[in-house]
Amino acid sequence: MSTGKGRVGGKVALVTGAASGLGAESARRLAREGAAVMLSDLASDAGEQLARSIEDAGGQAAFITHDVVSEDDWARAVAATVERFGKLNVLVNNAGISGGGFELMTHSLEDWRRILSINLDGVFLGLRHAGPAMAAAGGGSVINLSSILGKVGMPGAAAYCASKGGVALLTKAAALEWAPFGIRVNSVHPGFIDTPMVSGVIHRAENGNEMREMIISRHALGRLGEPREIADAIVFLASDESSFMTGAELVVDGGYTAQ
Repeated sequence: MSTGKGRVGGKVALVTGAASGLGAESARRLAREGAAVMLSDLASDAGEQLARSIEDAGGQAAFITHDVVSEDDWARAVAATVERFGKLNVLVNNAGISGGGFELMTHSLEDWRRILSINLDGVFLGLRHAGPAMAAAGGGSVINLSSILGKVGMPGAAAYCASKGGVALLTKAAALEWAPFGIRVNSVHPGFIDTPMVSGVIHRAENGNEMREMIISRHALGRLGEPREIADAIVFLASDESSFMTGAELVVDGGYTAQ
């Protein structure tokens, strides 16, 4: 079982997309603050290595290979978490893909469905399968990763914006429905964070350096965010420090949406 020490001591968390980027940093910080963490991802080598490193540092962690668009995988991931750690208190629906560079006039239905299936359907399936386990544990906290592009639009990213906007409203509906069970549901809306996903989009662009400078200029603080800054927000929402927050949008964007 998880330890009683730390801001989330005694809690058990399942973090999707945990092999890299925001998911990996969130898993590390949750474990550092006392939670037992089940990491899930399709990248099994990286995920298993991270779980070992967390345990080597004195935390409690395990890894399971998990495709978030598979209902069977979700059932298996939740069951494995409860079997390994005894319960489930925190779900971090982090897994997602980028979706830029698709003009609406030429956007294929296949690409549209792929982005929506991972970014939105994956969150629904997480709620559907983790919810009963969290209710059985007496309640808990769900943190859904949306985006600033779930609040404002961007040309060439219609499917991504639609998926992240859907996450924001799905979060609110779930928060209202699950309040009687003691389950809080909130969304986090990062700005552009210095992760492999963002770096990959910039690297693939023809004018990568110009794109990076343009993106930075849109943030009032004049820089990209760091993964730890999103992970800190996730730890806060997972902890009892946020006990009166549900259905909320926690925007961590360096001032991007303030303009």
